[in-house]
Amino acid sequence: MYLADRSAPAGAQGAGGGARRRAVAPTVLALGTVSLVTDVSSEMVAAVLPLYLVAGLGLSPLGFGALDGVYNGVGALVQLAGGHLADRVRGHKLVAGLGYALSALCKPLLLLAHGLGPVALVLALDRTGKGLRTAPRDALISLAVPAGAQGRAFGVHRAMDTTGALLGPLAAFFVLGAAVGGYDAVFGVSACVAALGVVVLVLFVPSGRAAAAPAARPAGRPGAAGPRGRGLREAAALLRRPRLRSLAVCAALLGLTTVSDAFLYLLLQDRAGLGERWFPLLPLGTAAVFLLLAVPAGALADRIGRRAVFLSGHALLLAAYGLLLWAPDWQALPLLVLGLHGMFYAATDGVLPAAVAGAVPDGLRATGMALVGTGQALARFGCSLAFGAAWTVWGGGPALAAAAAGLCCCAAFAWSALRPDGRRRRTPAP
Repeated sequence: MYLADRSAPAGAQGAGGGARRRAVAPTVLALGTVSLVTDVSSEMVAAVLPLYLVAGLGLSPLGFGALDGVYNGVGALVQLAGGHLADRVRGHKLVAGLGYALSALCKPLLLLAHGLGPVALVLALDRTGKGLRTAPRDALISLAVPAGAQGRAFGVHRAMDTTGALLGPLAAFFVLGAAVGGYDAVFGVSACVAALGVVVLVLFVPSGRAAAAPAARPAGRPGAAGPRGRGLREAAALLRRPRLRSLAVCAALLGLTTVSDAFLYLLLQDRAGLGERWFPLLPLGTAAVFLLLAVPAGALADRIGRRAVFLSGHALLLAAYGLLLWAPDWQALPLLVLGLHGMFYAATDGVLPAAVAGAVPDGLRATGMALVGTGQALARFGCSLAFGAAWTVWGGGPALAAAAAGLCCCAAFAWSALRPDGRRRRTPAP
């Protein structure tokens, strides 16, 4: 099993080619803007949702784990359908737009949902929208840039996306402090911002083929399924490709031990003794570090190999678990944990789709990304359920210790199983 990189075509490093590689494709910038605006909306809700459900609606950790699992699991299942549909109809922008629109429509519904059942239904619909848009959006990005710059392109997009994740909790913090409606005010403002994201997508994001870069070529064997190979049989055959199958297996194994952000923030709040008013600010630490390091991590993955960067990210997450479990009561503990958490995302969130982009042909790009993303998200769904149950029975500390042990084992297995994929540059002969 391996994460493989491909060297840039010969001659791509010339003066003109170097300038082109340093430039960011307009499609990446446009999609980054859409993600930025949409994430402001989504993270406003996500920042207050754990506290709203646990403190406001009185959910137990097991109930919250089940709801958090549904929140991620529904999107995972729909992601596969969204990716295949986008490739099938050659409409990456259309399917992504439907996903963004559905999520935007769900935000005002939170104003009417005050019980566990209605809230779960609205969150499931919201995740359906996210599942529809994720693979087509990432396919648009990968098709717009050359193969040797995939990591940097995804890093730029994730940095812009994370800017929204940084602003969203901050907006929720100020709305909670200033508005009379409390949570309802957060949900209302979030709905307005989400609608703006859909408008930006419609007006400024080009369609898939118009955005495709000439240097972005299908990976794999010559004659592999190309633009016309979009049937269910061709999509299922992707898993027979060793590279893609390896990525899917490793992403799923590591996802099984990745505790959701919401649980990590609840554990950190309890460990650090933070007041409820400060809870929406916890994601800011993660987002700030992610924003600063997303582009450098993507560029580093292009240069030295995605395997090393991807697995190093999980080692950083393991260090964050260790601090929550065994570190003394330092005042800097929240900063350290959130810093490691942000570094984990910077080293993994954009690097994985960049690796997938090099493992599938462009005609099935969204489907391949959806296969890997679905496996990872379903694994995290299982982790949320298991972690919530373990917290209810044993407490948060023992549950996190079990997750840390599992992550250590899965990372060690991946390190031994993944083939190194370094991209060391050769020095030209004199």
